[in-house]
Amino acid sequence: MSLGQQLHPHLPFLRRYARALTGSQAHGDAYVRAALEAIVAAPEEFPSDVDPRLGLYKTFQAIWSSAHLEDLPATAGSNREAIAQARLARLTPLPRQALLLTALEGFTIDDVSYLIAMDSDEVEALVEEALTEIEAQTRAKVLIIEDEPIIAMDIETIVRDLGHDVTAIAVTREDAVREALADRPGLVLADIQLADDSSGIDAVKDILAEFSVPVIFITAFPERLLTGERPEPTFLITKPFQRSTVKAAISQALFFDEATAPA
Repeated sequence: MSLGQQLHPHLPFLRRYARALTGSQAHGDAYVRAALEAIVAAPEEFPSDVDPRLGLYKTFQAIWSSAHLEDLPATAGSNREAIAQARLARLTPLPRQALLLTALEGFTIDDVSYLIAMDSDEVEALVEEALTEIEAQTRAKVLIIEDEPIIAMDIETIVRDLGHDVTAIAVTREDAVREALADRPGLVLADIQLADDSSGIDAVKDILAEFSVPVIFITAFPERLLTGERPEPTFLITKPFQRSTVKAAISQALFFDEATAPA
């Protein structure tokens, strides 16, 4: 199999990475094109001692590091993509690369260590730095709708540990709507079965009728949300939950929300 045939399946993913790195498909494609031209011009210099995909990204990283024209304007995309690109663009270059190569492209820490020529410990520190920067960009006021006190306290701790503020803990539909209108949250974490036999689904519907806000349902009854009707949950966590799962869902929900202001 020729080198071109080996690299061809990996090009769409390299283009994805380049777009996320530069904030523009056109800009990213220019770097991909330059990397491919370098491979064609000197195929004997292509890394032969590693997996072809790793070698392809290594060549791209060399081009990116030498040119590094990352301040060109981004092209138009979907609203969620634009929000994500704006937040990624605020990350300093090396942490952004480390985060994208691990979280988006699925490379191991050792792979990234090879790609950006840094020790594994340094790569891990860069990923942590990137995650910290992202968390700093996505601070929000959070409304918790949960009638079980122990679970509500656990969720509140998770939210506050991430640096967010809790506006209120509501235990009924009526409480939830009142608290949401009194202090508009940037995120809602909602159970389904509430204290007075009212529904967290109805509470969320009432809130969404007043304003748009990302919602994460945390429930022991996920089947009640599989109806195809609004609110169709983007984020659904089943009880009993892992704290890491809740943290990841909160960060993801806020990362793509345009109303979430930087700290």
